[in-house]
Amino acid sequence: MLILALDTTGATLSVALLEDQTIRAEVFVNTGDNHSLHLLTAIEHVYDLVGASPETTDLFVCTLGPGSFTGVRIGVATIKGLAMATGKPVVGFSALLALSANVGPFTGRICPIMDAQRGQVYAAIYKLDGEFIPQLMHEERLTDLEALIPQVKDEGRVLFLGSGAVKYADLINRMLPEAIIAPAQFSHVRASMAGLLGFRKFHEGYSLDVLTFTPHYLRLSEAERKFLMAESSGNIEVDKS
Repeated sequence: MLILALDTTGATLSVALLEDQTIRAEVFVNTGDNHSLHLLTAIEHVYDLVGASPETTDLFVCTLGPGSFTGVRIGVATIKGLAMATGKPVVGFSALLALSANVGPFTGRICPIMDAQRGQVYAAIYKLDGEFIPQLMHEERLTDLEALIPQVKDEGRVLFLGSGAVKYADLINRMLPEAIIAPAQFSHVRASMAGLLGFRKFHEGYSLDVLTFTPHYLRLSEAERKFLMAESSGNIEVDKS
């Protein structure tokens, strides 16, 4: 089974091509550029390296968010377009799940946190099962770090990773001295890990409806937030028909 996987939820971009559970090629970009500048080139490059094409792909995998609104939309729209053009299935899931899969054997709780700006983070809590697959223990949330730490302090050993862990490492260590902060190189979502998770999920019978699946943001966009604020203040008329 040939699998194309990608992640565009954060500051980095990652594209990977896998054959079953073997990673054949991967491109990782951390330049700070808009993902639209490099995504299609990266996809073309991994296909060229392997000698494959979208038409020979059996499964498409992508992270659905949370993360950058623009980045998430770019990734989801690209995967949706490829899947609709080829008629092949799609598996999608949280970027926090893919991030937590970076951790090797670890018996404690894993808390991936992605920087959400405005002093907030996207967070969840996972635990690895016997096959080192992350299992969700507490639902994803958009939260302040000061509110998150008390919620995880009774979870035993907790390993933090992700852009939020890198950004707020000092604060985490002050609030939870026994916390483990993963090195920065483990704090990027990798398309290869997303592809491995997607392979497993697909063979467990999970796939998305290509026509209806959407990004998973956890936060309203700025436009939506302003619209709701204006609506609540009575500055706009809303069509209720």
